[in-house]
Amino acid sequence: MRLAAGLSLVVLGSGAVGHAVMTGLDTGIERVDPFKDMKNRPQAGHGVNFLLVGTDGRDKITPEEKRDYRLGGAPCHCTDTVMLVHLSADKERASVISLPRDSYAEVPAHQDLVSGAPHKAHPVKLNAAYAEGGPNLTVRTVENMTRVKIDHYLEVDFTSFMRTVDAMGGVEICTAKAMRDSYTGLDLLPGTHRLTGGQALQYVRSRHVDGASDLGRMQRQQRFIAALIKQATGSGVLLNPVKFKEVSSTLLGSVRADKDFGSEQMLALGQAMRDFTPSSSEFASVPVGDASYPVKGIGSTVKWDEPKAAKLFEALRQDRPLAPARPGQAPRGPAAVPVDVPPKQIRIQVENGTRIDGLGGRVDAALRATGFDTTQAPSAGTSREVRRTVIVYDPRWDRSARTVSTALPGSELRAVTGQGRTVLVIAGADFKKVVPVRAEDPYQGEFGVVTGDQVVCRS
Repeated sequence: MRLAAGLSLVVLGSGAVGHAVMTGLDTGIERVDPFKDMKNRPQAGHGVNFLLVGTDGRDKITPEEKRDYRLGGAPCHCTDTVMLVHLSADKERASVISLPRDSYAEVPAHQDLVSGAPHKAHPVKLNAAYAEGGPNLTVRTVENMTRVKIDHYLEVDFTSFMRTVDAMGGVEICTAKAMRDSYTGLDLLPGTHRLTGGQALQYVRSRHVDGASDLGRMQRQQRFIAALIKQATGSGVLLNPVKFKEVSSTLLGSVRADKDFGSEQMLALGQAMRDFTPSSSEFASVPVGDASYPVKGIGSTVKWDEPKAAKLFEALRQDRPLAPARPGQAPRGPAAVPVDVPPKQIRIQVENGTRIDGLGGRVDAALRATGFDTTQAPSAGTSREVRRTVIVYDPRWDRSARTVSTALPGSELRAVTGQGRTVLVIAGADFKKVVPVRAEDPYQGEFGVVTGDQVVCRS
């Protein structure tokens, strides 16, 4: 869940601010050897692969922060979040794949991290690999599951996450619906918010916002990483040597990494990625075959869809983009507003409530152009004196109605029991245009991939 901060190790180098700034930044990194004595590893592909791990360490959290951000309880010494990040060989693309922490996994034979006792290979949830064998067993397990060779290992805890977000001046998040989680204390109204470090931690930790649980939390973590990239590349942090060093020092002061990743690698990577933007990043989650796969002695696990997962990781090994190509994409128009229900799922019948010839057809075409499923058969309304556009909807589909009202700002919402799934739009004399809208989670393509520019707040 603190993986956004880990990814910034890569992104924050893109300012190419020079050796003077970078020198000494890696002296505070705690070193680990996740690749010790590893054999029969996957063959290296093209590009660079990072395993980013977020642990639940909270030793440096103040009592006030524990109270304010619901961080009490004992840590489990396991991984709350695991992400595989692939940087393309041409340094023009970052692919981020979330691995569910409850994924069904089989750890190879190893020595127990605490007792030193030998263990045979056995099934576990993925996050337990860290508790049993630390970074080394975690890397071995992920490589066995994905057949992707890991080049670098980065580990971040609660402290480094919060301090890094605060050093960057907060990160902007937008949401189309209210988000509340009594476990973490998250409480966001629909709209745009600039989150502090503690608030950001609540946002990426929350699992009880909706019924999607951990899978929904991974979507929010991905959205946060995209927002972090936007903040880093668009706020001047990367071009300001003093600010850059402050942010980097804050993060590196509590990160753990392999011995071969340091300031030299950050600088070289940053120089190659100086034009990196949110649209350069793409996000996916491992395809799931069974979200509640029971395993004796372990409980409910997340079983991957093996054929689809194999294709996903093969694309990573071959250094291919995961997001579907967008050939012939038209120049960007007005920024689309995020909504809760995808427009394509909403059926609309348009009526012309005025004496303006062709208004119904124009409204129908404009709604269809932004993605709504219109009937393409607008009709004349019973009244021709409607001044304000009206949206007639069944109360059972109120979320769909709110999406339509976002596209038609200033319109009147009118609930009518028995209206059914089809929303009726009665175009009034006040109609001027349809505001483009987009689904808040616009998953696309075979692997359900989104690019960073699709999920960040639009300016």
